Amino acid sequence: MDFGAYEIDPAFHDEMFGSDGAPREHSRSLHEALGKLSNAELGEIQERVSRSFLNEGITFTVYSDEAADERIIPIDCIPRILPAAEWKQLEAGLTQRVLALNHFLADVYSDAHAIADGVIPDDLVYGCPQYRREMRGVTPPHGTWVAVCGTDVVRTTDGFMVLEDNLRVPSGVSYMIANRRAVKAGLRRLYRQCRVREVEHYGRLLRETLRELAPAGCGEPTLALLTPGVANSAFYEHMFLANEIGGELVEGRDLVVRNRVVHMRTTEGLRRVDVIYRRMDDDFLDPLVFRSDSLLGVPGLMEAYRHGSVVIANAPGTGVADDKSVYPYVPDLIRYYLSEDPILANVPTRICRRPDEMEYTLANLDRLVVKRVGESGGYGMLVGPHATPAERDAYAREVRANPADFISQPVLALSRAPCFVDGRPEPRHVDLRPFVLRGRRTRLVPGAFCRVALRRGSLVVNSSQGGGGKDVWVLED
Repeated sequence: MDFGAYEIDPAFHDEMFGSDGAPREHSRSLHEALGKLSNAELGEIQERVSRSFLNEGITFTVYSDEAADERIIPIDCIPRILPAAEWKQLEAGLTQRVLALNHFLADVYSDAHAIADGVIPDDLVYGCPQYRREMRGVTPPHGTWVAVCGTDVVRTTDGFMVLEDNLRVPSGVSYMIANRRAVKAGLRRLYRQCRVREVEHYGRLLRETLRELAPAGCGEPTLALLTPGVANSAFYEHMFLANEIGGELVEGRDLVVRNRVVHMRTTEGLRRVDVIYRRMDDDFLDPLVFRSDSLLGVPGLMEAYRHGSVVIANAPGTGVADDKSVYPYVPDLIRYYLSEDPILANVPTRICRRPDEMEYTLANLDRLVVKRVGESGGYGMLVGPHATPAERDAYAREVRANPADFISQPVLALSRAPCFVDGRPEPRHVDLRPFVLRGRRTRLVPGAFCRVALRRGSLVVNSSQGGGGKDVWVLED
């Protein structure tokens, strides 16, 4: 494959090439191997990789006002490579972050020392829609409120930064593993040559984590993954992970609470459930506690949970810690709870509930990214430089009407990586979503779901907004 026309722009860190156009040290083997392939040969590899996703039915759902559209997630066959030293930094920073966030959740649902000490405003916490007063006084096993965290990490010319934490029902890990299997099969010889660290044992680590969280004295715990059902955008992942952890895939109607103990219905009668890996939002978990109109949850589940006969991972109420208004305070929370400086920086963020920061945001809409604090998946977001004046004016009216619902950030110069587009290599913007597991201890597989903004010039990597995926190769030392 010929990289002769590949564009190097010094404004963006390129994951394969330095600013002089020479391949980075850790990418030389990949660059050399790709150079020995014709564009037609690489096109055949790309076709096989894409076909593997089609054959396995690896899908996601895009929601619009008119309909829900199920699609095959696009995958690019050229892996993104991280040297061992870079991964070591990410691993340390992510471990630090999930520890601090678990401390924060334990604190705000008990004595709230961080609020009393002025580290974070009380109205920001108690006024957050994701703060669940029903969780006051609850102590999850090992203090683990967040058992599974999917943190979005970006790189600019200044280095790695955390874009956001996903603590409620983080998704995408099945794509990480599927990307690996597909690309590994297509580039098997190169994969062995590069001494890539494995990620396919994630399911085993997740199972170990969930087992560590089981109620005391239950022996070999029974695990279940609670799904909203086949209409959910991540249902493929729910099926995949239930199989990986050796648990049952259940819907709310499959579970029943008897004497504050959760059971699942089986052909042989009721069977006790000890740990529930939930993949639905708090609102729908238990109609007796949260939304009374929910048909997806389990009546009595929260009473059983508070009684300690069942564990829910992630714990209800974790959403307060990944609210975008809380995000700017995470570096201070790390210093407060761990007495350490943050290893990974935050993106500079303005909170529109502060009048001066709202006015700055509105005065600079044409060069900022503005997000709703409760949205995810790229929905409800304005990328100012790419929006029309009419779109910015409409968005400004929404910000003024409800300032507390918005934050703003600078438009980041996301790093770029080569992708095989229209039969040739072209740079596209990328990010990383590593997955952090926390039971008695913290575990990470050395890899991530690398999301790609496949549209030329786009900075939006979300699959729901036209993005795709790419395998991440973390190299051995």
